[in-house]
Amino acid sequence: MANIPLGQKLLKNQVIRFVLSAGVGFLVDVSAFYLFYHNLLTEKTYLIFSFTVRNSTLSLALSFFMGVVVNFLITRYFVFSESKLSPVVQFIRFISVAIIGFFANLMVLKFFIQYVHIYPPVARPIAALSLFFASYFVHKFFSFSLSLRHHATGTSNQQSS
Repeated sequence: MANIPLGQKLLKNQVIRFVLSAGVGFLVDVSAFYLFYHNLLTEKTYLIFSFTVRNSTLSLALSFFMGVVVNFLITRYFVFSESKLSPVVQFIRFISVAIIGFFANLMVLKFFIQYVHIYPPVARPIAALSLFFASYFVHKFFSFSLSLRHHATGTSNQQSS
């Protein structure tokens, strides 16, 4: 294994692959948020189903969903590919966690924008990063039903129960 390049060694680590997966989803999310906030949603508020919604909230909802879909696909095929759950169950669980994460992100984003007065496109990545670390373990154990024995490499010589 001494002759294997460092990049290949790192890609064997499930946590590193998760960071890369989440990073791509994060880039999609933050880039889309910026585009929605500055270019596509030009009004300060929107009326949706009789509710007034801020530009930043609507931008977050749309960009977050886009990032979640990208993140799920990469996570399913690149990070936790050994999961035996059906793709539909994985997606439902992943989306369930994402919905909770969305509201957590919304609260943190609102706090940063309204109380700390951070510019929304700057507040968005800070909010996302503040909640990142918990998501690895939630997705590993809940969304993809994998145990700790899969932690280091994403594979196991033991039979799954």
